[in-house]
Amino acid sequence: MTGKERLTMSILIRNGTLILPDGPRQADLRTEGGVITQIGPGLPAGDSQVLDASGKLVFPGFIDTHTHFEMNKGQPNETADNWASGTRSALCGGTTTVLDFAEPVRGASLQSALDEWHARADGKAACNYSFHMTIKDWTPAIRAELPAMTAQGITSYKVYMAYPIGISDVEIYEALQAIGAEGGVCGCHCENGPLADARIARLLAEGRTGPDAHPEARPVQIEAEAVVRYLTIAELAGVPVNIVHLSAARSLEAVRAARARGQKLYVETCPQYLLLDDGVYHLPGFESAKYIFAPPARPAGNQEALWQGLADGTVDTIGTDHCSFTTAVKALGRDDFSKIPGGLPGTEDRGILLYTYGVASGRITPHRMMELLSANPARLFGMYPQKGALQVNSDADIVIYDPNKTGRIHAAVNHSVCDYDPYEGMETVGGVDAVLLNGVPAVENGEPLGGPGGRFVPRGPSQFWR
Repeated sequence: MTGKERLTMSILIRNGTLILPDGPRQADLRTEGGVITQIGPGLPAGDSQVLDASGKLVFPGFIDTHTHFEMNKGQPNETADNWASGTRSALCGGTTTVLDFAEPVRGASLQSALDEWHARADGKAACNYSFHMTIKDWTPAIRAELPAMTAQGITSYKVYMAYPIGISDVEIYEALQAIGAEGGVCGCHCENGPLADARIARLLAEGRTGPDAHPEARPVQIEAEAVVRYLTIAELAGVPVNIVHLSAARSLEAVRAARARGQKLYVETCPQYLLLDDGVYHLPGFESAKYIFAPPARPAGNQEALWQGLADGTVDTIGTDHCSFTTAVKALGRDDFSKIPGGLPGTEDRGILLYTYGVASGRITPHRMMELLSANPARLFGMYPQKGALQVNSDADIVIYDPNKTGRIHAAVNHSVCDYDPYEGMETVGGVDAVLLNGVPAVENGEPLGGPGGRFVPRGPSQFWR
């Protein structure tokens, strides 16, 4: 298809249940020139290509708020998925936009990271994309770069309270104020790093070298303390903040308490925290290494608390933290669990898992699924209503979901190049039938149709809705 054909292409989606901002509606939807141009009953076909969505749900394209493609590039512990394979996998699961983390080398500029991530993604991404910017150093020079980041469409950031790249509480406080002045939002990896390191050292000294020690090194308290501390810092800084990959009921309690005091904050969780428990650290052999990620999978009971948080609005977004280390790379930590690269694949599975174990099980509605996967991410990260909504003049990033399919998840048929799937064998309800990306058919019957059609999405200020 030529560029001109893409620009003029018109598609009519007929007879589907559209998941609109104000709720589901039986209606037709027309796209032209990459945007939605009409919504209503009984639209005439005209010159449009017709897609029959009878019996199917029509969502705005899903947004994965948390990916790591080509992480540790060029190192022995590089992830399996590059920008081509990772975004292809995301797209086949209904994700039309990913937000990946640009990470500068320690001591380097933010601009150097942005340039590097553009070089990796531009012309290679199968879906649309933008970048969060990681702050590993907080210096006057880094602070001075923030307006240039804003001008280039980067309005979200991430800081760590753990790992060697963590910054101090005072530095986080100053960064939050500076990011807030730009209209941006900052997410935080909330774990008490020094305490986790001390527990790792003790466990290793006791001869606990296997993956079963991982959840003991980073228990719920390690996260919950950091959540409380981060929210305290944000309250003093006077800006809204985001908490990434929240995993535990105790952390949700801290969130609810802060909101009861009037604090404005946002919460992301991930499928692994909704569906896996700490039993995954007691598998035979070295199988549990597949489930080394941080924070870890939590004891049974935390998962249902998070589902309740999705239903009642405590949790705002769902990312995947897709970080696809192969089993061979995980084996780098065979003799020391703390050296097992932390992360797991999953960007292709997110939508079908949320539908299966959320919508089909009665925990959430299709409209709530749309808010979690589309509208809320677009609002929080400065893309709404260009992204995240089925409405006239919004981008034609659209997912047609067939709720009548059944199946199971298998790494062998997914599109990530990682050699395992953490949800292997899980039963699924429904599946992605078709995806439009920028108004062009990109997925049919769950399979990609063409080459890289993804575009960089420059973003504006966060649209805080609380």
